[in-house]
Amino acid sequence: MRWPRALASRARAVLLLCLAALPGAAAETAFVTNQSSSDLSVIDLATLEEVARLPVPGNPAGLAVADRLGAVFVVSPETKTVSRFSLKDDSLTGRLQLDGGPIGIAVDEGRGRLFVSDWFNARAWVIDALTLTVSGTLTTGSAPAGLALSPDGRFLVTADRDSDRLSIFDAATLAPLRRIATGARPFGVSFSPDGRVFSADVGSNSVTVADPGSGAVLGRVATGERPYDIAFANGRGFVTNQYADSVTVFDAATLAPVALIEVGEYPEGIDASADGARIYVANWFSNTLSVIDTATLVVTGEATTGDGPRAFGQFIATTGGEACATC
Repeated sequence: MRWPRALASRARAVLLLCLAALPGAAAETAFVTNQSSSDLSVIDLATLEEVARLPVPGNPAGLAVADRLGAVFVVSPETKTVSRFSLKDDSLTGRLQLDGGPIGIAVDEGRGRLFVSDWFNARAWVIDALTLTVSGTLTTGSAPAGLALSPDGRFLVTADRDSDRLSIFDAATLAPLRRIATGARPFGVSFSPDGRVFSADVGSNSVTVADPGSGAVLGRVATGERPYDIAFANGRGFVTNQYADSVTVFDAATLAPVALIEVGEYPEGIDASADGARIYVANWFSNTLSVIDTATLVVTGEATTGDGPRAFGQFIATTGGEACATC
């Protein structure tokens, strides 16, 4: 999708002006990438019913919901594409073809940018969220997987699996800042609400905790077998353990263990509700989405998905996608 330069500039300006004008949040919705069935499950989280299933060619894996942009972005490694869907009506609104090995994705909503990791070429693409055009690349370590943006918008981080490290960038200027050693094979990466960065280290069954500003490693958390990704809610961290069919829970402040919760088979993607009351877990082998109450740490429900749900990234939409008419 190519826009004339003048039109693209005007549209970008309108989009950024609209970010502050969105209405209040509507009922939450989960968008779950189903890798084996090459589609996207749209799940009403009030009823735990799948309300739509959208075809997405190429075994989709990574995704990122962008409430303020009214969109969800989906990465398909097999077809090397990024697809954009509207949160308002689930329609396909754009698609970008890439080379290499796209897998993970993060969105900088305030600056209207996407970041997509390239598994094969030790880099991350920088993409305009509106026009879906590549504006540059960032050099990372080997086999970058997960990406995340800090809550204050200062830092972008990539989990460089085969380099056993995190790469930290200035999210505004895109300048490389530092590298942080982790446990073995970090895959998923997340920021806690206070700005610390956490990596799920698949090869060492641990989570590494670091300060993105100084690069200091602050501690490690033991997990179950093959931790995949991390989410935060109610003062706690939640880690999916692929081989243990469970979620490790730890105190986000002290890093002390809290609980181990059994979920479906081969849990991967994990995300939290906006109010922190619930954690949602995509179970790849069970074809389900588990719901965890973050106060009681009990599984309270389950939704059916397509085949092979991964939901690698932020997959909970907390608005109805009702952006202003000109966005």
